[in-house]
Amino acid sequence: MNIALWIVAGLLALAFLGAGVSKLVTPKKKLYDKGMTYVEDFSDAQIKTIGTLEILGAIGLIAPAFISSATWLVPTAATGLVLTMIGAIVVHIRRKEQFVSPLVLGLLAAFVAVGRFWIETL
Repeated sequence: MNIALWIVAGLLALAFLGAGVSKLVTPKKKLYDKGMTYVEDFSDAQIKTIGTLEILGAIGLIAPAFISSATWLVPTAATGLVLTMIGAIVVHIRRKEQFVSPLVLGLLAAFVAVGRFWIETL
């Protein structure tokens, strides 16, 4: 179980790091042109904030692999990413867009949050 949680956390970290960096460095118009039409509902600052939260979540998922005293960080970061994906799902539903990607990412983050919490409390 521990290995599966680290693999999922690592893959999630890569996904959220890529998405977050993209939101930080890519202008809103280019994000829209790439198919991220939801960005028209947000200001540039809000998009950058979402990107920053995704990057921080990604770091929180993997930092305890290098800093053993920060084991609480994985379930905390994963929970934050679950909340972020719930927000993404709501936005996509309101816009009548597909929401499979944030749903899958949110479920995987929930798996990591619950699994890590469960392991830490044993």
